[in-house]
Amino acid sequence: MSNFAIAVCVLLGSVLISSVSQIMLKIAANKSYKSPLAEYLNPLVIVSYGMFFISTILTMLALKYVPLSLQPILESSSYIFVTIMGYFLLKERFSRRKLAGLALIFLGIMIFSV
Repeated sequence: MSNFAIAVCVLLGSVLISSVSQIMLKIAANKSYKSPLAEYLNPLVIVSYGMFFISTILTMLALKYVPLSLQPILESSSYIFVTIMGYFLLKERFSRRKLAGLALIFLGIMIFSV
């Protein structure tokens, strides 16, 4: 496997980690807390921000081998990841417009990454 292919996998992994942390923050935001400080200093939020940090480091490492012009295209896969996780974990529903939007994003990723 080439450095480029590994870097693309690392970049997509970074996007997935970032998407998971977004879902974790959404779950934390839906809970009630005793104080405003407890909203930010709870394990779910702290781990989520740690995951964002790891995602940033992985993105920087991947960009050594992935052209910068390809990064936003691969980064847009986060919309797909978040929507799918939102469906399964947050019980959000798909609308026709949301499905059409996801299809366009997926099509755009396929077209521009070739």
